[in-house]
Amino acid sequence: MLESRLISLLRQNKDLGVNISSNLGKWGFTATKISNEASFSTLNQYRLLSSLPKLAPSSTNFVRRTFVNYGLRSFHHLNKGVHRTSFRKISTVAASAAENKEGLKFLVTAGPHARKMVGIWLFTSAAWVFSMVVLGGITRLTRSGLSMTDWKFTGSLPPLTDEDWLVEFEKYKQSPEYKRVNKGMNIEDFKFIYWMEYAHRMWGRALGIMFALPFSYFLRKGYITVRLGCRLSGLFALGAGQGLIGWWMVKSGLEEPASEYVEPRVSPYRLAAHLTSAFAIYCGLFWTALSVVMPEPPADSLACVRGAAKVKRLALPVGILVGITAISGAFVAGNDAGRAFNTFPKMGDTWIPDNIFSMKPLIRNFFENTSTVQLDHRILATATLAAIGGLWLSARKLDMHPAVRHLIGSTMGMAALQVTLGISTLLSYVPVSLGTAHQAGALTLLTFMILLNHTVRRPSPSLLKTLPSVAKMV
Repeated sequence: MLESRLISLLRQNKDLGVNISSNLGKWGFTATKISNEASFSTLNQYRLLSSLPKLAPSSTNFVRRTFVNYGLRSFHHLNKGVHRTSFRKISTVAASAAENKEGLKFLVTAGPHARKMVGIWLFTSAAWVFSMVVLGGITRLTRSGLSMTDWKFTGSLPPLTDEDWLVEFEKYKQSPEYKRVNKGMNIEDFKFIYWMEYAHRMWGRALGIMFALPFSYFLRKGYITVRLGCRLSGLFALGAGQGLIGWWMVKSGLEEPASEYVEPRVSPYRLAAHLTSAFAIYCGLFWTALSVVMPEPPADSLACVRGAAKVKRLALPVGILVGITAISGAFVAGNDAGRAFNTFPKMGDTWIPDNIFSMKPLIRNFFENTSTVQLDHRILATATLAAIGGLWLSARKLDMHPAVRHLIGSTMGMAALQVTLGISTLLSYVPVSLGTAHQAGALTLLTFMILLNHTVRRPSPSLLKTLPSVAKMV
């Protein structure tokens, strides 16, 4: 009875073979018959063991141990087969990923962990430059930039005693700004503007150290490729030169104005050069950081790639327009044009002031004429908002990755916020808070455009080969 029970169960399996026939033969089972039917799954082991109590206790224990032993071996072989199948699938995916990576030119070697470390460092450096731009805006709006009348490349300690403060204050009293704007200022007010300018300068030097030390470490570890090393070396040199540009700008404000009726201020050209250089450093760092951590753009189908290509044709010129608008804002700041025509949408009582072309030669009006500079900025800001709005409307009809769609919507929202900040700053006669927020908003909008242009770039040929024609519906 038990023999027929065993045979009927073993017929359902194909893996046991003759391994247990010798043991079963001890109890009179026909081993050959069983081995010919041999098969033993984990489920049938438990079904078979339920019949064993009919045997003698000693025999039952022996058979139990035997079947459990062989059952575990069978389970191991079964799992081994499953693991081989799963591993084969994973290996196929990994091989495909490796092939995709072979089509890319990574900026960082040594794998994903190294790319993550370098990416964090570059994003941190970009954020530091962003904070420098904000601090620079506060320094300008509080008229602190001309409080330090000398400059050293390595920097120096601030005044530590009352005598040191008096010496610095006497230097400032010799400047045109004190004589024509801040005459009668007390020592405490001077300390405030001095500390603002000192913090701005030292924050920039700290950025240089923070950038150089990790750069040296990653170079020594061999993480950075030659292409990335050259790019970062150029950005570091531009950052070092930024200090020289800053002093070149400040020096223009320490010179006597051409007329006694002209308020002393830094050259708008030099201010624009200083701010544009800061923007360029930030954009270079941010783009490079994105390239390190996101070597491939998001793409889940060829249709999305085609949609991203159409967006790119619009995003690139719009990004350039955003940059030009930001630079025009530097000339607004350099000419203090935000404190003129504090009405909107008209400029005073007219749409266009009469004196916009009063300077000779004509080109000077676009950089030095207060009326023209502000009018230019208004026109460029309106054109930027309209262009981003057009990009947003056009993209709604295209197939694209959800990340790209959300990014375009966020850019549209940021553009509307930036225009609102600009109008509010103008109507409020440029308070420090709103003026600083507007300058930070310009760089934030530029950040969105950089991210958008980076996200819609074309994938590598190896990735394109793996994409379906249309994204799968979830």
